[in-house]
Amino acid sequence: MKSLCLNRVLLSVLIGAVSLCGRRALADSPSQWNRFHGDNGQGYVADGTLPAAWDASDYTWTRKLGSRDVSSPIVVGDSVMLLVSHPEKQKIAVEALDLASGKLKWSKSFDQVPHHLHTRNTLAASTPAGDDEFIFAAWSDPMHTILKCFDHDGNVVWSRDFGTWQSQHGFGTSPVIIGDLVVLLNSQQAEQLKEGQQAGVSRMIALDRESGQTVWESPLTTTRSCYGVPAVYEKDGEVNQIIASNSGNGLFAIDPASGKMLWSIPVFSQRSCSTPIVVGDVAIGSHGSGGGGNELVAVRIPATKDAQPEELYRIIRNAPYVPTPVVKGDRLFMVDDRGIAQCVKAETGEVVWFKRIGGNFGASPIIIGDTMLMISLEGKATLVAADDEFKKLGEVDLGGPVGATPAFVDGNLLLRVDDELRCLGAKRL
Repeated sequence: MKSLCLNRVLLSVLIGAVSLCGRRALADSPSQWNRFHGDNGQGYVADGTLPAAWDASDYTWTRKLGSRDVSSPIVVGDSVMLLVSHPEKQKIAVEALDLASGKLKWSKSFDQVPHHLHTRNTLAASTPAGDDEFIFAAWSDPMHTILKCFDHDGNVVWSRDFGTWQSQHGFGTSPVIIGDLVVLLNSQQAEQLKEGQQAGVSRMIALDRESGQTVWESPLTTTRSCYGVPAVYEKDGEVNQIIASNSGNGLFAIDPASGKMLWSIPVFSQRSCSTPIVVGDVAIGSHGSGGGGNELVAVRIPATKDAQPEELYRIIRNAPYVPTPVVKGDRLFMVDDRGIAQCVKAETGEVVWFKRIGGNFGASPIIIGDTMLMISLEGKATLVAADDEFKKLGEVDLGGPVGATPAFVDGNLLLRVDDELRCLGAKRL
């Protein structure tokens, strides 16, 4: 038993040390979009352009998926990956498509029991993460919380079941690759439970990406289930903090080597759905509810082990609840759930401009080059200048509802619209 414990400690130290060396090289490649909202959740690609308008004839390809889901596409190499639900068959599928043609490379289906969801959620809500060797996908039902690893031929490399999932809204968190770890925020419900429903247990989980073995688990305060995908904070070229958010701990940081909580600041009282983003030495996240009261909070990341995090500002007007903001330079761009877009100074929160564009929003905005793309739940794409002066560049009716965040790689814009995945290819852009 002692030798087993020692081996686990050594494994944790060795893998943790590797994880400090930075994100895997592929994740830093400008030609990849390998997790939710792109590289480190930033949602920004410096080199690229978007047209002000397009129609159905401009798509390079369109593929019927068979269901309407909010799992966002990712791109690794020449493959597009996403999750697709099949509730009539009690199945969920992980699929890989060819980026150039949209043809199906492989599809792997697994059991999933249909269960209660928020009206805007779907059974395939999580976004995969990938690198040059593996694809990671997560989903749940009330009795199971699943994380699977696939190779690029669709073979299952390993599978983990973390047990029951307690939430009134269903699953929605997504894995992220950090060095040689795959990390999952397992944030569950302890408040607003139905009669007979047991409180969930929340924790951050880090696994060895090759073997699926647990490297560490970090306990979290359980209040309401939260869905933000962790980001990383790098200093001197090394990843030394995993930045995450939930309602119980607020904005907080985990040591990627040990799983120890480095700091936390209780800035949230409601559910945190958006993904935290890192701008220099500032961590930014939001909390709120479907009924309002949404706030965006910026926190100064401590410069030393003895320093404390500091709340820099709080935006209480037109703050997003579900959509994640996007950063370009020292400007923070966002759209709230009810269709008000704004630009603020990332360091101070000072409003540069705000404008009602209309519609309701769940998908996160992205910025490609100098253009911000926002897509409403109703399927209206609005393009505006990512600049200090508001300028509307164009509008496109996509002809179907949109809940998934788009992806952009090598001039290819990937849009999940209704039960289709569409590619607006480089030749069209």
